[in-house]
Amino acid sequence: MHASPSKAELRALALAKRDALSDEQRSAAAEALAKRATPFEITPGMIVSGYAAIRSEIDPKPLLLKLAARGARLALPCVNARGQSLTFRVWSPHDRLMLGLLGIPEPSPAAAEVQPDVMLVPLAAFDRLGHRIGYGAGYYDYTFAHLRKTKHVIGVGLAFAVQETKAIPALSHDVALDYVLTERKTFDFRSD
Repeated sequence: MHASPSKAELRALALAKRDALSDEQRSAAAEALAKRATPFEITPGMIVSGYAAIRSEIDPKPLLLKLAARGARLALPCVNARGQSLTFRVWSPHDRLMLGLLGIPEPSPAAAEVQPDVMLVPLAAFDRLGHRIGYGAGYYDYTFAHLRKTKHVIGVGLAFAVQETKAIPALSHDVALDYVLTERKTFDFRSD
């Protein structure tokens, strides 16, 4: 009898698959994802947070540009100390970014702080129950739990199809996503 793979093992496998994609495949996937209809409605002034793609993450910029054209206000996360919620600051595609605490590009501290209505999040792996594996620090889980105390925030994972895994061992503090969007499919995890 084999033990189920750990989160660390699942993360390593999914990241290896993601890393194996060529630049052309990554770019085409980001464009394909943006061309499909979003499973959530965008109303003028709605705040959508994205992220600055690092490593081999799928680039959210084509989707963010599409959502901005439909009236969304854009924001990006800023990392605070570990165990604290992310802060979101207003961002436009022409804004210069600066390196934040973890070396991830972030908006200037002078940019206005906002609370997103929709959070587009990167991930290492996901399953068909809406569970995700990130990089292990828990920033997004903590942020979802914190923000959802005061408002409904739609959680949307962005990924390449190759990042899907059969089952992720979810813990009590892990926050499930509402959707995952890949270049091939939209996964809807909301219970009706």
